[in-house]
Amino acid sequence: MAFNPLQERGIPMDKQLRNWSELTVGPYNKLDVHPYTQCRVITMNGIEVESVIFSHQFARHSDDLELKRQLAMVRRVEQQQQKAVNWLTPGEASNLEVTIGYEQVAVDLTAWVARSEPDPYAKQCYDFGMLEDFDHLYRYANLLDMLEGKKARDIVKDLTEIMPGRPTVVEHRHPFDDIRRPLPRKGGHPLSQLHALTITAAEQQTMNYYMTVGNRPTDPLARALYMEIAQIEEQHVSHYESMMDPTASWAEMLVMHEYNECYLYYSFMQTEPDPRIRQLWELHLNMEIEHLRLACELMRKLDKMDPESILPKELPEPVRFESNREYVREVLGTQVGLTADGIDFTALSKLPPNHRYHDYQKAVHDDLSVASEQVIRDHIKAKGGEYREQPGGRHPVNELEAAE
Repeated sequence: MAFNPLQERGIPMDKQLRNWSELTVGPYNKLDVHPYTQCRVITMNGIEVESVIFSHQFARHSDDLELKRQLAMVRRVEQQQQKAVNWLTPGEASNLEVTIGYEQVAVDLTAWVARSEPDPYAKQCYDFGMLEDFDHLYRYANLLDMLEGKKARDIVKDLTEIMPGRPTVVEHRHPFDDIRRPLPRKGGHPLSQLHALTITAAEQQTMNYYMTVGNRPTDPLARALYMEIAQIEEQHVSHYESMMDPTASWAEMLVMHEYNECYLYYSFMQTEPDPRIRQLWELHLNMEIEHLRLACELMRKLDKMDPESILPKELPEPVRFESNREYVREVLGTQVGLTADGIDFTALSKLPPNHRYHDYQKAVHDDLSVASEQVIRDHIKAKGGEYREQPGGRHPVNELEAAE
């Protein structure tokens, strides 16, 4: 029987608070963790951070004391969930090693969403962003090899290839060209709203992570690379968040957040190989079921609407982390030369010379070297070639194949 969180009983709110010892979960072992366990941890950290940020914004836009108290109570538990999830990441993993995990999430989660997305325009948006994150993985992998002598394949295994995507140097666009057409709630597929919320949260967490750790390296090139790619992550947040329907009420958005958390915790329970972490996903799911119930009651009270009218009748097909090597290659082969023009996409070669894209490129690329390009040149100089992992064979784009 299909799972419907609206018909399940969760953990009562007065039973959800945990003490410090319960929250101080032991981290996974970075040497033997499954790559997609790490990806699930990174994803759910981002989902919980988004939930907390949204709840604070909701509270700041209301003068209803009881509403603020309800949001504060649920938000305190969500904060505990975020700590339990984020503290699974071991301190022994360097910032760069964790960065490789963040980019694997960006590639394989976005690729899975694109393959599952029912709206053609949204699918194009996900394919577009995925090729850019794929290139970021390649740039950071070269930096990791050069600075720490570590191979990104030991983190991503053979699940995600490491080779150029859409070159980061051409990803820097005018802000006007990172805004997309919103996906309608009414008449649209509910899964599209869940997908947009999921990828927005994941990209926002990547943006936040790079904003926080980007100034930690002592190596000038590493600092420059984090600075450059962090700017693209901000573009991606603008890109994805603009796909969400802005006409939804605060209560509707709260319901969607809680439903999406139920969806993801349930999804990750299905494929998590680590029994201890799977138990955490199950615990948080049972908490989120109660958060969803409270949000639905709030929506009925404030909006006089039935939440079932905006939600799927049952959870969609579970979100899965799985290898997308062939899919990524297919998209690379057909879309690597695209850029954005307003809300649409076009070949970079077709932009007119006076397009704002070119002005923006001139503004950000001064006469200093561009870090995303310099890291490859420095790796070639130091190691005799680029660092790549291409178990699928030659690059699907001839111009991006490594020199013989």
